[in-house]
Amino acid sequence: MDPKSVIEKRKLAFIGAGNMSRSLISGLIQSGYPADAIMATNPSPGKLEQLAADFGIHTSQDNAQATAWAEAVVLAVKPQMMAEMLTTLQKQNASLDGKLLISIAAGINVSRLEQLTGLQRIIRTMPNTPSLLGLGMTGLYARSHLAQADRDYAEQMMQAVGKTLWVAEEDGINQIIAAAGSAPAYFFLFMEAMAAQACQSGFSEQEARLLVEQTALGAANMVAANPDRSLSELRAQVTSKGGTTAEAIRHFQEHGLEQLVAQAMSAAVTRARELETQL
Repeated sequence: MDPKSVIEKRKLAFIGAGNMSRSLISGLIQSGYPADAIMATNPSPGKLEQLAADFGIHTSQDNAQATAWAEAVVLAVKPQMMAEMLTTLQKQNASLDGKLLISIAAGINVSRLEQLTGLQRIIRTMPNTPSLLGLGMTGLYARSHLAQADRDYAEQMMQAVGKTLWVAEEDGINQIIAAAGSAPAYFFLFMEAMAAQACQSGFSEQEARLLVEQTALGAANMVAANPDRSLSELRAQVTSKGGTTAEAIRHFQEHGLEQLVAQAMSAAVTRARELETQL
């Protein structure tokens, strides 16, 4: 879907003005979303002043004011602060009735959000940090009763900063965390190890970073440019039999790279499930 042409222009409030909120607001504005239909809140004024200056949106330090004004609300506070924030809203008699709630907080499932708000019109999302560059990958989940118009709205909003994937069961969000949410760090770790070895081979840190950064960028773009070719086919294209690449790949496989990746992703899923019981 193209958010420039189809996204509804609902009054949208961001409760929390961190980096992910900023990236979403930036993407929406660039997609043609009207600035006067967006409000952001934050306890301190610094980030709000910058958002207002950069994008011309409404800002407030009053969450109750923002939720009263909005038709859709993005819950973007830190996960460990979510319960306190929503409880405070309830004490202020701030009505969330009739609002669409879109959570971008990790580790808080829909049942917990329903418990905290008394609402059932909720979408849980899991964006990743490349959303800050408009290259994000976001997983989305909602219960089956949610209206298609609300699903479309949330999907198009997240497409303003990248690509999206719906999951049919909520535990799929934990799988998204392992495959996309946490995954940029896996690549950074691999790149870090490659750069360290390049430095050991005599390159400067700047040269090593250039080599690894540009190669990773090129490899990712080759994948994106060849959607009809499997990852194994793309790997085979640069793996001549008996050559240097083949020897490196053999070493990775003999030392269990695939199993290690599978174990690491399973560990991420396990931890995500644990967090859901704690928040």
